[in-house]
Amino acid sequence: MAIETILLAIGQEDEDRAKRLAETVIDVAEPTGATVILSHVFTDREFDQVVDRLDFDASDSPDPSDVASRHVTTRTIAQSLDAADVDYEISGSIGDRGETIVELAKEVDADRVIVGGRRRSPTGKAVFGSTAQEVMLSSPCPVTFVRD
Repeated sequence: MAIETILLAIGQEDEDRAKRLAETVIDVAEPTGATVILSHVFTDREFDQVVDRLDFDASDSPDPSDVASRHVTTRTIAQSLDAADVDYEISGSIGDRGETIVELAKEVDADRVIVGGRRRSPTGKAVFGSTAQEVMLSSPCPVTFVRD
């Protein structure tokens, strides 16, 4: 099975976590020549906060992909992909993170999804949910989980 398209799910990552995600996606994409889709899924509230912080014109309704491309996490990962000469596209969305990532993986016909996460107790997952868990259970393709 050839790997042509990799979906990298990114969020509000700190710089170290963003670099680990970038390293992982480069390790997979570089030897295969795959294109990476940098997908940032915002909640409604998070999207509004980021739009305010990035000084988008309030009269305009900014496109989620434009907002994602200006987000620091996306820029950090994009710089690493540029340095490794890995092709990528940026996709921003608003909605439920897990469901939206799975739907995007189907839309782009991803051969691999890469998602980061942190260690949580079973109770923490039950109470707060786990985007990574939802993606791993529902993804149409193999998922690589990058743990803190």
